[in-house]
Order: sequence, then structure tokens, then C-alpha cells
Amino acid sequence: MANTLEPKEITQSSGSVIKQMSINNHEQVVFCNDNETGLKAIIAIHNTILGPALGGTRMWAYNNEAEALNDVLRLSRGMTYKAAISGLNLGGGKAVIIGDSKKIKSEPLMRRFGKFVNSLGGKYITAEDVGIGTKDMEYVKMETNHVTGIPESMGGSGDPSPVTAFGVYMGMKASAKFAYGSDSLNGKKVFVQGIGHVGENLVNYLIKEGAKVTIFDIHEEKLIECANSTGATIFKGADVYEADMDIYAPCALGATLNSDSIAKLKCSIIAGAANNQLEDEIVHGKMLLDKGIVWAPDFLINAGGLINVYSELHGYNREAAMSNAQKIYDLTSSILKVAQTESITTIVAAKNIAEKRIAEIGKVKLSFQFLKKELQKLER
Repeated sequence: MANTLEPKEITQSSGSVIKQMSINNHEQVVFCNDNETGLKAIIAIHNTILGPALGGTRMWAYNNEAEALNDVLRLSRGMTYKAAISGLNLGGGKAVIIGDSKKIKSEPLMRRFGKFVNSLGGKYITAEDVGIGTKDMEYVKMETNHVTGIPESMGGSGDPSPVTAFGVYMGMKASAKFAYGSDSLNGKKVFVQGIGHVGENLVNYLIKEGAKVTIFDIHEEKLIECANSTGATIFKGADVYEADMDIYAPCALGATLNSDSIAKLKCSIIAGAANNQLEDEIVHGKMLLDKGIVWAPDFLINAGGLINVYSELHGYNREAAMSNAQKIYDLTSSILKVAQTESITTIVAAKNIAEKRIAEIGKVKLSFQFLKKELQKLER
């Protein structure tokens, strides 16, 4: 697989979009615009060797189009790895809608977005992500069948957040077993950064086990609501990364693990739901290894949501989805052991497994296509 290069930051002067796509071998990028609804969106399809590209739609007030493009390219690439390492027959894709979800999101906008998704003929299947909910997916469903995460009342799986959080929880427990010799989180000081749907569900799992949970979010009302309902402690300090913690759980946006933050962190484990946590996979993966911090690869332990919506494509069953998400525990354990044995970072260990599966299945598909063409020649 020709995408082992470190994803590079895109700027306004980075050159053509196709040039940026070629860095990590993206297959397709679609720019969507509709003046009537105010829709401005980008759909990125990274890889479809294993199957159609499935990935959520994120709505965010990006500072510029280059920032949005950078995000969607990184996120779609991560979805390829997430699907591959989870054993799902899916490729990697993602979409971003540029704008403040609290100000411009509407039924017409989401339905127009659904038409763009439908125009891809099933190559991309969408779902919810930051700034998007099940009601929005209901609007998208009105224009295309290539959508998951629709309300349970419509035969869908509903909000995938509980399953995503459960997978992160399993990955965190496996990391604790590796680091401490026991997977018990009772009494462990866990810092959860980002109290969205996934973060709040994760806090609930942790509190029930007896962990000492501290929470932080840029939205104060979310913090207060979560603290009141769970008993978690709101962080009042000046710097999140200097907080007293055993486990750091980044559950907001990505790239919080950089040279500055890693230097400050005093935790033993990092296991969270955020995508693309490492600002630079090579540099910061190595920094964590050198510092002795156990990092559970994000695209591995946050795959519960993808597992959940994938099951929707084959007749949804919540118990089956939770059972499959529970397998993240064993997979995380295996990745951590491989990384330790081979003296490599956990991101490299996880990516090696994902890329191996994609390469192997790719050979099977290419062989089948070659055989099919040869048979067609004989029939002429």
C-alpha cells in the first residue's frame, strides 16, 4: 500500500489538490457547493480496496478551505486503517461541511448534501460525526440510501457514540493491563478531554468502574451537565497537559499530541476517542515510545462507531455490535505486545497489520479481475 508516508499539513500555497491527494494515494475528492442552502462540503475517498468507503460527515467552522481539505484527507485516510484493522470489508472515506453547525445547519442543507452523496453511486457511505446527529442523517436518508447512523425508529442503529465509547473503554482497559499488570481502572486518575457524545459515554463507563475522572471541554455548559450527571470533577487548572493523571483520554479534535504537550504529560497511558491524535505520526509516536507512555492507536480503539454502523448495513443488532466492539480489547493487547517485541511504535505496529490486510485482499481482487477478463476473452 503506497500510503505509508506521513500526512503533510496542507496550506493555501501547497499546490494543486491532486498533488495533495497523491501524497497518501487518495482515490477521489469531491467538492460540493450549493448557493441556495449555503452548503460547502468536501468528500474524500481514500481507498476502496476492501469495500465502499464509509466515514462520517463532520461539520466545523474551518478557518479556510485548505484547513478543511487537510482535515478531510487525514480523516479519510484514518478510516481506511480503522476499517482494515477491525476486519471490516470497508474502505476509508470522510466528508466535512464547512460552517458552524449551530448557525447554518438546516434540513435543506443536509438534503442537498445527501444528493451529492447519492451522486457517487455507493462508492461513499456517510454517517454522523462532530456537529452532525441522527436527525441530520434522517434528512440525508431522504435523498440517498448510502447513509448509516439513521434513527432506530427508521430501522437504523441510531447514535453510534455508546459503542464508540465502549470500544475506547476496552482499549483503555487493555492498555492498563499492559502497563500495570491489571486491567482494573478502579482508583485510576483518568483525564477526559472533550465531553461530546462519545466523551460523556466514556466518562459513564469509567465512573461506574470507580475511576477518578477529571473532565475538560471548551463548552462550559457541557462540562457542568456531565459533572452533575456523573460526579466527574471539572478541571480548573491552567494547562490540561500538566494535570495530575494516570491516563489521558483525548476525545475532542485531533493533533493534541505534539512536541509541546508530550513534553508536559506525566501519564502512563494515552487512550482516547479523538482521530489523528498524533500531530506527526513518526516524530510524536517516537516521542511517546521514548518517554515510556503507552499509546493505544486511535484508529484502533475508536473503531466501535464504525463497527456499529457497519452492522447496520447487514441488519442491525446492538448486542452483536457491542460484542464486536469488545474484541478491541484483545486486538489492542496484541498490538501493544507486537510493538514491544519489535521495538517499534504502536502506530507503526497497528498500521503494518492494517496495510498487510489491504495488500492481501487487494491481490485477491486483482487476481479475480484478471481471471474474469481472461474468461471473457475465451467466450468471444
